[in-house]
Amino acid sequence: MGYIVKPKEKKVEGTKVTSLLQRLIQFDTTNPPGREAEAMRWVQGWLEDRGVSSELLARDPERPNLLARFSGRGAAPPLLVYGHLDVVTTAGQDWSVPPFEGVIKDGYVWGRGALDMKGAVAMYLTAVSEAHATGELAGDVVLALVSDEEAGGDYGAAWLVNEHPGRFEGIRHALGEFGGFNIEIAGQRFYPVMVAEKQICWLELSFTGPAGHGSLIHRGGAMARLGRALTALDGKLPPVHVTPVAERMFREIATGLGGAARTALLLALKPRLTDRVLNVMGRGARLFQPLFHNTVNATIVRGGKKVNVVPAEVSLQLDGRLLPGFSPDDLIAELKRLIPVPFKVRLLRHDPGPENVDWSLYPLLKQTLEEADPGSRAVPLLLSGVTDGRHFARLGIQTYGFTPMKLPAGMNFSELIHAADERIPVKALDFGVETLRRFFRSYGRI
Repeated sequence: MGYIVKPKEKKVEGTKVTSLLQRLIQFDTTNPPGREAEAMRWVQGWLEDRGVSSELLARDPERPNLLARFSGRGAAPPLLVYGHLDVVTTAGQDWSVPPFEGVIKDGYVWGRGALDMKGAVAMYLTAVSEAHATGELAGDVVLALVSDEEAGGDYGAAWLVNEHPGRFEGIRHALGEFGGFNIEIAGQRFYPVMVAEKQICWLELSFTGPAGHGSLIHRGGAMARLGRALTALDGKLPPVHVTPVAERMFREIATGLGGAARTALLLALKPRLTDRVLNVMGRGARLFQPLFHNTVNATIVRGGKKVNVVPAEVSLQLDGRLLPGFSPDDLIAELKRLIPVPFKVRLLRHDPGPENVDWSLYPLLKQTLEEADPGSRAVPLLLSGVTDGRHFARLGIQTYGFTPMKLPAGMNFSELIHAADERIPVKALDFGVETLRRFFRSYGRI
């Protein structure tokens, strides 16, 4: 089945983004196992009610991906808008509301996925369908709702790129997660727009030593070497690297500030001062530290078969994240300098990202946000995590993290993602829809 769009409606459907998000949250798409099919079929019906046909493409029938094409006026290149419907687990978390009911309380929509990223999907669906209905789309918009983002995208974006690249022919720019939510620095409101992201680099380190009976005294064996490695990783970071995107991000933030804050941000761009400056600036600034380091976190330890046998080998798995332009060999070399004991290393997974940024759409996104919230400043963002953008990048598509949300003072976007009581303000959803509509009205004219 190809992309089929029925004749456009003459009026806006009047979609209520809040109700749409509530319904999306009510589908439990926890990954694993995912089971996004019911939610995808519901969205397919929602689109059909608005005159838009879509198709489901799947590696696994229970984990499909939805594609739809909204026709524009042909005055601008096609644009990809995408998001994922799977969410992370709520297991072991203490929620004050049921996580899959989409409860509205205190002016917020509560539930798993409210921020990551069913809230953004609800905004995209609402804004694109309304812009399409009123003839505001200068170019075609390809909407992609994908499965499996939270587990790597092997059933979602990665599979689509590998198996159906033709569906994205002619597309060079995309809107996706994450960016466009406000943060406050030294009293100034900023909206970071993601233009680059780090790369997944999962490693397994193996440590060896003499095996033996548990009743004897053993020193310096595999377990001891593992312990020394963990201590080293806990005590010191790999070296600082100032990449072009991080430098531009900090310089644009500094331009919006004055006095000591501006001076501190510019000093942070000097590698010998970076960590010291960010530590002095406090907890909020320390969230920027991963933007200047290749990072690793120990996540899985394996070793030993019996309690009375000292193992000859133990392994440690690391969640590594590379800065743009760096390779697994670079991170391994840094670990060898950091860890004071010998080890063998095996690369478990490396998802490279684009080394260069296509900045061409960024000025319009910046202008759109600053017009939507006068007095604020939009700045580029290097994301410390990863998104499905790395998969679409293999087709030459530049993703801009653009999920506009005006959040109340004191609400920390990053701390609520994947956490208990994930929630989004109703006003932030309305702001997002209006800001996206503003973008679509301008896209193709500027």
